[in-house]
Amino acid sequence: MNIHEYQAKDILKSFGVQVQSGIVADNPDKALSAAKELNKETGTSWYVIKAQIHAGGRGKGKVRETGSNGVVLAKSLEEVPAKVKAIIGGTLVTHQTGEDGKTVNKVLIAEDVYYPGESEPKEYYLSILLDRAKGCNVIMASTEGGMDIEEVAEKTPDKIIKEWIDPALGLQGFQSRKIAFALGLEGNAFKEMVKFVFSLYKAYEATDSSMFEINPVLKTSDNKILAVDAKVNLDDNAIYRHKDLAELRDLSEEDPAEIEAGQSGLSYVKLDGNVGCMVNGAGLAMATMDIIKLSGGEPANFLDVGGGANAETVEAGFRIILKDPNVKAILINIFGGIVRCDRVANGVVEAYKKIGNIDIPIIVRLQGTNAEEGAKIIEESGLKVTSAIVLKDAAAKVKEVLA
Repeated sequence: MNIHEYQAKDILKSFGVQVQSGIVADNPDKALSAAKELNKETGTSWYVIKAQIHAGGRGKGKVRETGSNGVVLAKSLEEVPAKVKAIIGGTLVTHQTGEDGKTVNKVLIAEDVYYPGESEPKEYYLSILLDRAKGCNVIMASTEGGMDIEEVAEKTPDKIIKEWIDPALGLQGFQSRKIAFALGLEGNAFKEMVKFVFSLYKAYEATDSSMFEINPVLKTSDNKILAVDAKVNLDDNAIYRHKDLAELRDLSEEDPAEIEAGQSGLSYVKLDGNVGCMVNGAGLAMATMDIIKLSGGEPANFLDVGGGANAETVEAGFRIILKDPNVKAILINIFGGIVRCDRVANGVVEAYKKIGNIDIPIIVRLQGTNAEEGAKIIEESGLKVTSAIVLKDAAAKVKEVLA
């Protein structure tokens, strides 16, 4: 589960991670009040206004309606309302949102931490995630903060530092020091970075997160270490242990179809193709998408109805797939292990009749327990549904309807 920057910073702060101070606002008047409060708390007179959406690249992104960037600087209190007005309610388009962009409902009014001092501010990159190949967490760091880590990995891979954490021992002191040394820090900045890494790792583990990305981590001109940005992904499989964190979910940032699927107990991910898929089991779903591509089509979604498919789940799956205007055909691919194929077939027929007016071809491939009985139900239903038992036949029928 993704959360907003301001929410992520609140979590980090609760674990002792030093962050750039900021206050969230959802309109220009509240933003001005937030800026005044920040001025009293921190003494800052310049304010960074940051669009809050679940996507990166906000600083380079553009608000379609106004041309404003997603992250802007206000050099006085008077500038704040107008600059916020140019962002809130607009559609921010970044390299991660695609051309559709995302509507900005909130902004974070943050203190300016790039103030002059005894040394130049310096940006670093720091992230924590699970290395599945090694079976342990890894801390990644780089002196190239503020840049896309993919670009750094491609052009200057030697500038990426990796430190793997033994799950039986946890993060050790020498590892935090090793990271700070590798980043070229010394003096107070070195000490602050060691503490920063420890606190960040503690927050990562305590929240059952799947990823923390701080880009940039800033060494200020007076050698403080701060999280200027924060991207946190909470593990959906562990969110039941954190009811307080579950409340941070922002449904306005998620695909409505994925929300509906979740409410019906389905696993759904929208893709860009033209053939809708309804399958039971993730592995079979991946194989089904491969078959669709081999047939000349492109999968429009990943939809797993689970092992207990019935009329209700099949109907919900149909409704979700049919909301995608790009879908030109639907392939239902069910292996009857736990669930009987005749039960699924009856569910397909019942769902088809309930929805009505389905004007795109539907191919149903049933294999496993009572597969022949299921195929017979489909064929005798009188509906515009084609049955198949062998996967090769299903692929051929997909190719035929797309021709």
